[in-house]
Amino acid sequence: MKSFLFLITVLLSGFAFSQEVTNLKAIQPHKEYENILVKKLDTDNNSTSFLIWIKKGVKSHKHKTHSEIISVIEGEGVMTINKKSFDIKSGDYFRIPENTFHSLKVNSTKPMKVLSIQSPEFLGKDRVFEQ
Repeated sequence: MKSFLFLITVLLSGFAFSQEVTNLKAIQPHKEYENILVKKLDTDNNSTSFLIWIKKGVKSHKHKTHSEIISVIEGEGVMTINKKSFDIKSGDYFRIPENTFHSLKVNSTKPMKVLSIQSPEFLGKDRVFEQ
């Protein structure tokens, strides 16, 4: 009987914690925007995931208490991290350490679309723009 209850518990916990699969390429902007549009995908205490569209660029800023991982889905641009610039395009992945200034200039005619994973959870309170 105990093994049967254990099996039922395991099966039910699998349903409670199963994940949905999201095709990031298929998600389109949900409204008009001038330069930057952010869509929160999910969040918990450990991290927050965003899908971000950028038409022109992002001003230099840093996050005092969390790091950011970027995966480029569409578009091309020039990323600057701590005064070092490099080209980025679809398929590229990189990490921005906490407390590190970074900015972006979009070069493609279509907006850049990126997956941004910020850790720990991003609450919007630690962004500091460079003067």
